[in-house]
Amino acid sequence: MAAVKPLPAVDDVQKALSGVQDPEIRRPITELGMVKSVSIGEDGVVAVAIYLTVAGCPMRDKITKDVTAAVEALDGVTGVAVELDVMSDAQRTELRKSLRGGVEEPVIPFAQPGSLTRVYCVASGKGGVGKSSVTVNLAVAMAARGLSVGIVDADIYGHSIPRMLGATGKPTQVEKMIMPPQAQGVKVISIGMFTPGNTPVVWRGPMLHRALQQFLADVFWGDLDVLLLDLPPGTGDVAISVAQLVPNAEILVVTTPQQAAAEVAERAGSIALQTRQRVAGVIENMSWLELPDGSRMEVFGTGGGAAVAESLSKAIGADVPLLGQVPLDPRLRENGDTGTPIVSSVPDSAAAQVLIDVAQKLSVRSRGLSGRLLNVSPAGR
Repeated sequence: MAAVKPLPAVDDVQKALSGVQDPEIRRPITELGMVKSVSIGEDGVVAVAIYLTVAGCPMRDKITKDVTAAVEALDGVTGVAVELDVMSDAQRTELRKSLRGGVEEPVIPFAQPGSLTRVYCVASGKGGVGKSSVTVNLAVAMAARGLSVGIVDADIYGHSIPRMLGATGKPTQVEKMIMPPQAQGVKVISIGMFTPGNTPVVWRGPMLHRALQQFLADVFWGDLDVLLLDLPPGTGDVAISVAQLVPNAEILVVTTPQQAAAEVAERAGSIALQTRQRVAGVIENMSWLELPDGSRMEVFGTGGGAAVAESLSKAIGADVPLLGQVPLDPRLRENGDTGTPIVSSVPDSAAAQVLIDVAQKLSVRSRGLSGRLLNVSPAGR
């Protein structure tokens, strides 16, 4: 006669539940106060009541599945019954306060003195150079290295990041916080997630500033290692707002080999002289096309990226490296349209290898003051 396994204790169930994370907040549900009750029947069936942060939570099925799996793994459990409830307004307020460290008003965490998040603004002088493609692939490559990564689609008028990243989820609001959806292991927020269909955004400067401020302060990003901001082309309102809101953000300049594009890209990088930001480097996109015979066709000319890096180095007085040259590859465009970035879908391709290498350089770069523009002026003689 088989021995009957003893029933688990409530503490055992709570310990198992501590290994279940909220899919959006990425913290244990026990820590977030989401476990309403636990009861264990004499027949070994465990009943777990869970608080959802909001009614109609899009992750309710995943939470139910994860809770069930965690509790079923305990010895003596014959079944799991999960009941879902919804937090009250007071509970959501307490949750928001705990996540924000007790701070009542939202602040931009990346602008705080103790922030260890590396913030990169991906900029270009003109459109059509592949800035958004570079942003998405760098983010996915960094996430594949085990980093916690987020993207702010700061190109309000020309938002394209959600499609390129394959992000089809919608943000969830908890109290005054916004939980960003994730795709390819990357958290992302875009104005395109709040507008119906392909509706254009027709805003003036102050509204752009406010939207960017909300993306940075009202969105709960958690503890990010890297935040990438996909800026609109040029040196307009958004670039100025970013410098004001996140003064420690660094600039990544994307250009093509074409000299005309390079000249415009220099202007995008030179904004650092006025905003006191560091230029992390230059990425040359569409550098050449590999032909079947192994030769290269330089469709857009040569030397643009190196020229931009050299010019900015002289203007700023600090080394601005050419981080990489990304060859033309139709799959880079095709996979962007389907939401499957080339660094994850075709990682062995030449273009993906360059982007992965650039991501690695930016991920391990020292965070010292070398090469950083400080907000000081030389003393007069």
